[in-house]
Amino acid sequence: MKTRPAFDDAASAGIITAEQARALSAFYATRPGGAVSFDLAHVLWYAGALVVIGAMGLFSTLAFGMMGGPALTATALIYTAAFVAAGRHLRIAHDLPVPGGLLIACAVAMTPLAVYGLQESWGWGEQGRPGAYRDVFTWIKGGWVPMEAATLVASAIALRATRFGFITLIAAVALWFLSMDIGLWATGPDLDWEARRTISLWFGLGLIAFAWAVDLRQKRTDYAFWLHLSGILTFWGALTWQSSDSEVAKALYALLNVALIGLAIFLSRRIYAVFGAIGVALYLGDLANRVFRDSLLFPFALSLIGLGLIGLGILYQRHADRIGGAMMRSLPGSLRRLRPDHGDRA
Repeated sequence: MKTRPAFDDAASAGIITAEQARALSAFYATRPGGAVSFDLAHVLWYAGALVVIGAMGLFSTLAFGMMGGPALTATALIYTAAFVAAGRHLRIAHDLPVPGGLLIACAVAMTPLAVYGLQESWGWGEQGRPGAYRDVFTWIKGGWVPMEAATLVASAIALRATRFGFITLIAAVALWFLSMDIGLWATGPDLDWEARRTISLWFGLGLIAFAWAVDLRQKRTDYAFWLHLSGILTFWGALTWQSSDSEVAKALYALLNVALIGLAIFLSRRIYAVFGAIGVALYLGDLANRVFRDSLLFPFALSLIGLGLIGLGILYQRHADRIGGAMMRSLPGSLRRLRPDHGDRA
């Protein structure tokens, strides 16, 4: 993988010019497989963006939400303008696309606050006021739908203007909230836990399919990564939190997680292998607990399972190319065409 320091070193050695180093760095930075390494600076950038988004959303206080509709909308618009201006400045003037893109993502995340303020000012319609602003992120209510729809529109506009993949995560979360709230509209107030889990399960599966389709079409910016992450989080979470004492259901859960590991190889997306491996470990741990219940051997059995998984990881690392090649050769041509044409990026 090419990185900016590597090109700078080549320029210092006289192999290429400084201008060529900058051009090559920009070219590889926009390629799906050519993202720079995720170092401490990236961790701080993403952590800061998440703190800002959380501060103005999930972790906002009750007093903040009581400022009144006009004040909330004004706050959101001022923050949005400041974030967009700062983000564009970092991207254009300082060649810092990641922190600049994150600031623009923060601007998109201000959309629910702006719409909530407008609804507070203009009225909530027949359903009445569903709650304080911070409840948007914790309660399923039909009154939140305009905020989620507006966030999707803002995300689409931002993605059109700024090709930065993290914005798709905000869109995916808004779409998940929207699916829940529309489900409440469709079923009435009695949306129980099982219905919510089912909605999340199918939503996650649909989002994975959409991310796959994006993977097949994208050429430069990696929009699909955050869609894959959102999809597997939603699908796997709903799958794992099912309540069943059936051995058949538990075995099927294990097989689905093994299938996720295979999907990771096919799509070249490691995130599926991470969740698949966790799911297999959970199943094996539950199995060991039932077999060795209240036994001195349980800790040793669980340790052996963990060591076995590590050993399988080492074995796969040594033969990854052969395993991937064998998988591709065994697939018909119609399925091979559905494999994204990129290296393992996630």
